[in-house]
Amino acid sequence: MNVNNFQIILTLLGGLAVFIYGMNLMSDGLQKAAGDRMKNILAALTKNPIIGVLAGALTTAVLQSSSATTVMVIGFVSAGLMTLPQAISVILGANIGTTVTAQLIAFKIGDYAWLFVVVGFVMYFFFKKEKVVDIGQVMFGFGLLFVGINTMSAIMKPLAASPLFTDIMMNVQDIPALGVLIGTIMTVVVQSSSATIAVLQNLASQPGADGVTSIIGLQGSLPILFGDNIGTTITALLASIGASTNARRTAVSHTIFNLAGTFAFIWFMPLYAKFIAFVSPKGIEIEIISREIANAHMFFNILNTLLWLPFIWVLVKIVTKLIPGEDKEILPNAPMYLDYKIIESPVFALHLATKELSRIANIALNMIIEAKKAFLGEDKRAAEKVLEMEDIVDSLQAETIKYLASIYTAANLTEHQAIQISDLIHVASDIEHIGDHCTNIAEFAKEKIKNKYEFSDKASAEIYECFDNIRRMTTDTIKCLEDGDTELAQDVLAQEKEINDMEDRLRLQHMKRLEEGKCSPEFTVMYIDIIHNIEKIGDYCTNIAQAVVKDIGFHKYNTIKPEKESKQV
Repeated sequence: MNVNNFQIILTLLGGLAVFIYGMNLMSDGLQKAAGDRMKNILAALTKNPIIGVLAGALTTAVLQSSSATTVMVIGFVSAGLMTLPQAISVILGANIGTTVTAQLIAFKIGDYAWLFVVVGFVMYFFFKKEKVVDIGQVMFGFGLLFVGINTMSAIMKPLAASPLFTDIMMNVQDIPALGVLIGTIMTVVVQSSSATIAVLQNLASQPGADGVTSIIGLQGSLPILFGDNIGTTITALLASIGASTNARRTAVSHTIFNLAGTFAFIWFMPLYAKFIAFVSPKGIEIEIISREIANAHMFFNILNTLLWLPFIWVLVKIVTKLIPGEDKEILPNAPMYLDYKIIESPVFALHLATKELSRIANIALNMIIEAKKAFLGEDKRAAEKVLEMEDIVDSLQAETIKYLASIYTAANLTEHQAIQISDLIHVASDIEHIGDHCTNIAEFAKEKIKNKYEFSDKASAEIYECFDNIRRMTTDTIKCLEDGDTELAQDVLAQEKEINDMEDRLRLQHMKRLEEGKCSPEFTVMYIDIIHNIEKIGDYCTNIAQAVVKDIGFHKYNTIKPEKESKQV
């Protein structure tokens, strides 16, 4: 390889790197600018397949990557938060959303690339207001994207003049399968169909021998374009390794969708090329072919989606047949919702963390129920179950905090999201503390059973009242945590005062019974400790409710209906 060829390859790769960096920077800025409004997409997913398609397209337009959307969907399916039909409809939409980048590139605003870079840079680095910084980041990334395009375009001119390269392009035109293979390999290597389609748009814009027609032409570009769509499914397939059965089915459905579309369209390429030429602007081929490729990409995915949309159930049956079996039951001490593959999309990663916290809180609620059974029912097995669940809560709390910390270090967060993570870590600790106090009560229960302590009917009734009140308060706390219900959170705060007043009242009543000789003094410490531990559980419920009142972003996270109920401890 001579120096000149090495320079061409190096410059081409450098332009591609700047393009991908700009696209990722723009994606981060769009996510931060959209902020928590992206979580409203989750609520739409239960409506119907058409809404799912729209949600998938919108998410991908913001993330600037169908692969990122598909990986996110696989995570949701694996966690049981999304059904397989829902996931397929979102993926169909993701394929449409990914066409936005190609349409932007076709606008040929490369002459203004440096203007976007300069203005975006100033807003991004020199302003303090978060919204201005986010918009600046989007503009800066958008400008860099076109700087990369310009770099690749400039280096492709001598490349297009190479006889060897011309021969390869002629083979692609004559052998469509070769074009599909080239497109697939390019996207698998680069891991971005948007980037490889951008390369294709630049390549096709290079003139042939006559100076006005494309070196490859629209019909020669189509097989490579179809291959790009196949290649982008590899990321999802890799992400599904080790995931649940339905998650793997989701990834395979994405591949089948694009393979079937390619197989169907490739037989009608001349007809499809005429259709694209008809709906695209008219003019000299090298000036309009970038728009034609963008339109071909868009209509391929729209028409493919329209063909599959009424037959999602068929696709479900196909992938279920290809990947039979049921998911293995998740171990009680293993996280159910945490997925490290999507931590760079903080809105959705925080959603999964919140679901895991809700799961841990429900285990803590079961600990309260078992602690009551252990102490008042003198059930030794219930006491042991509390201690077993304590280990599970501790393990899951540690995993959730680790996951939240990973989001903090891996993702480009807004100020509000950073506060959310901090508050969620505190919520995780509060839930763990609830478990600790249940463990204390279980230990008292074991002591009570061992020493055959007999509490008076009045004292037992009072402790029963305490357990009932704290169970109701904890149940309401979990619900407001799941739904972001600030009104219910305010009600929990009011219940905390009732719990405090109850503890004071019961202490006084117990002291009065002691004075009257109706209770044994040797049980006083245990009685006081039991109602105090229950009161402390109320304090931690209050902390969680206060976090919800602060609006830490738990809104409508439970609107996605799982395919089947997850087994809880």
